[in-house]
Amino acid sequence: MTTPPTVHALLASKGRKKWLQLHVDTPAEAAAAVEAGITLLSCEPDHHLEGIRRLAPSAFLSAGMPHGAVSSPTEAVRLGDILHRGADAVYCSHSPYIIEAMAREGIAVTGHVGLVPNLATWTGFRAIGRTAEEARRVLQSVKDIENAGAAFVEVEVVPVELADHITRSTSMLTMGMGCGTACDTQYLFSCDVLGTNTGRYPRHAKKYADFAAIEVDLHNRRVAAFQAFAADVTDGRFPEARHEVRMDPAEYERFLAQA
Repeated sequence: MTTPPTVHALLASKGRKKWLQLHVDTPAEAAAAVEAGITLLSCEPDHHLEGIRRLAPSAFLSAGMPHGAVSSPTEAVRLGDILHRGADAVYCSHSPYIIEAMAREGIAVTGHVGLVPNLATWTGFRAIGRTAEEARRVLQSVKDIENAGAAFVEVEVVPVELADHITRSTSMLTMGMGCGTACDTQYLFSCDVLGTNTGRYPRHAKKYADFAAIEVDLHNRRVAAFQAFAADVTDGRFPEARHEVRMDPAEYERFLAQA
């Protein structure tokens, strides 16, 4: 596949296919993800967006709208320029009021329920929906997002039973993080998978590599190489004759005569 799947194709696959999904931070990570067979990617709408699009042309790419970036439906629709930069969908943790404005203009929107980091001051960083009352509120949020016209909804750190109920109750593709295998996608962040995350690891994440240790080793090797360069210059070992370009003596004499 050389082009991303369409929104129509993704929604048509609901109930018939489980998708792999990664949030990537760099074009190199995006290229590696696609080579590994991962079709659904998300990223920040920063300076890496165009590069990620270029190196992952076959991926369906959702770019995040920074929370608080817009204050009105008009501003939200203008933020659809993320699509012109290469995204296929816009992640939005704003209210259904904002989601509806973009959806009405044909922008594919990804909503978010459960543990929403941008809104965690109201909930704390914890599993959401473990009581019947809280589960009903999560389900209502899903319905509100769906009624607003979103195509996808990220379901983060909710009980498996609730995630399964949501997935079976909505026409949106559910993107599951910390929800067992209940959702339509299995979603993780590349920083957790690659081990570039040097902070606390969330319970739902799994580290498959230790890039942080590799980065430390690379840093130490850079410092050692720069120190060796500095020492060579200080001690007169660099540059050597083989690093220099010399004029023919006769040409140099001619130059001096003409100078």
